[in-house]
Amino acid sequence: MPAPPQLRCCDASGCRSAGSQALRTALEAAREAAGLQPGQLTIKPVGCLRLCGSGPLVACDRPGQSHLFGRVAAEQAGALIAAALPAAGSDDAVPAATGDPLAAHRLDLEAPFFALQQSVVLEGCGQVNPDSIDDALSLGAYTQLRRVLEECTPEQVRDEVRRSGLRGRGGAGYPTGLKWDTVALQPPGPRYVVCNADEGDPGAFMDRSVLESDPHRLIEGMAIAAYAVGAERGFVYVRAEYPLAIERLRLALQQARSRHLLGNHIDGTPFNLRLEVRVGAGAYVCGEETALLLSIQGQRGMPQPRPPFPAQSGLWGAPTLINNVETFTAVPVILREGGDWYASIGTERSKGTKVFALSGAVVNTGLVEVPMGTPLRTVVEVIGGGVPDGSPIKAVQTGGPSGGCIPSERLDTPVDYESLLELGSMMGSGGMVVMGPTTSMPEVARHFMGFSVNESCGKCVPCRAGTVQLAQLLDRFVERRATPADMERLDALCQMVKVTSLCGLGQSAPNPVLSTLRWFRHEYEAACREPSACVATGRVTG
Repeated sequence: MPAPPQLRCCDASGCRSAGSQALRTALEAAREAAGLQPGQLTIKPVGCLRLCGSGPLVACDRPGQSHLFGRVAAEQAGALIAAALPAAGSDDAVPAATGDPLAAHRLDLEAPFFALQQSVVLEGCGQVNPDSIDDALSLGAYTQLRRVLEECTPEQVRDEVRRSGLRGRGGAGYPTGLKWDTVALQPPGPRYVVCNADEGDPGAFMDRSVLESDPHRLIEGMAIAAYAVGAERGFVYVRAEYPLAIERLRLALQQARSRHLLGNHIDGTPFNLRLEVRVGAGAYVCGEETALLLSIQGQRGMPQPRPPFPAQSGLWGAPTLINNVETFTAVPVILREGGDWYASIGTERSKGTKVFALSGAVVNTGLVEVPMGTPLRTVVEVIGGGVPDGSPIKAVQTGGPSGGCIPSERLDTPVDYESLLELGSMMGSGGMVVMGPTTSMPEVARHFMGFSVNESCGKCVPCRAGTVQLAQLLDRFVERRATPADMERLDALCQMVKVTSLCGLGQSAPNPVLSTLRWFRHEYEAACREPSACVATGRVTG
């Protein structure tokens, strides 16, 4: 018997801010007014439906067909209810006639934004009710955890992850299987597993969306990782600015414990695991793993010299596995489909898919998951739709304050770890901000440097003082009172801060400056009082 029609209503933060809660309430009232029972038409809250700039989003599902509507208001609830029901004498649930009240809101699921994506991490986003473990279980949650505990040794799990070629999606790109092996092969004793959900890059909302949309998938990935490395306790470190994500994650943990999928003797096996949520105060530096661990321990989050690395000595001196949300969430799919399947996606050195938060001067703002190696141009011009007014793209900023600005003439570069580094940028956690032709690149560099100044923990002098001096130099260029000597100072100071800072925050803080100097040097020269002298004396190391 076919399933009844359903309306999936996005209930993630983006759509909530656009009025999705009022819309769902109106839909439930309209269903009741139409004399329908929930079993005849399901109205289901789900997580992110990806095209965030068109919220509130509602998907309409009937056997064999699905439609998506954007920017719908509560006043259109009755039309949505009617659209979900069979049309008399027709198999088409959603008429495309011009006079249809929803015609202007209907989104094309065959458009590149949807058609060119490949879902691995986002597989359950927009499908599962994030507040219901029963719904998650019905869609396959915890299947791989149960299989692993019954059929696989920890070594077999780690081997599958190694063969997948998965690399850390938090930005550094360290091989996940190698990190898991390092933790597992430490001397006997306590071990911990930690999820770094301290997503602090401006323009990044990938981890938040996964936490809000499919928290049980993350928990399953962490539990599999804990089993693979021998950990019996773990933490999810989430920034306080993500209240909905924290609420749903805590509920999911509670539900998992009630079903014996966490706690002692998980699913009747000898494996034990306690997972807890730790809420951070929003310090960007706590995205650095040693600072994050100190914060979990109740201390001030400040980076520590390495070695030893957390895999050897982390939480309370014990070996600690740290991965980010996207990395853990990919694990259940890798175990289900096989490491070789995952390794077949992407490029030789960058396997699998990557989730990007696409924003800025672009038509289609939202979440995008594409195979590694997809050209930047495909992401921002084809999937993203380019600049709204049809103007050419000037640059794309990737990697947040740690990344750089990539000019339009380099948009055919494939999205992978090595290619972005060669351009003076980096993958980062996945923020991707598109810039139109009127954007001032010195102003962009100053904006990100100001962020780094505010977020520096102050432990090391190069970052604490160097970023302040860089910001002051950038002020001179933005205010068009720089001199040719300032060009030399800017480059030299960037190199000093990059080489001598203690942690990744200071080491990468100069990247937006260096990349804009490399690709948009003429804008800095134009800000000098003697631009011709700048050309003669200026230099930049990319």
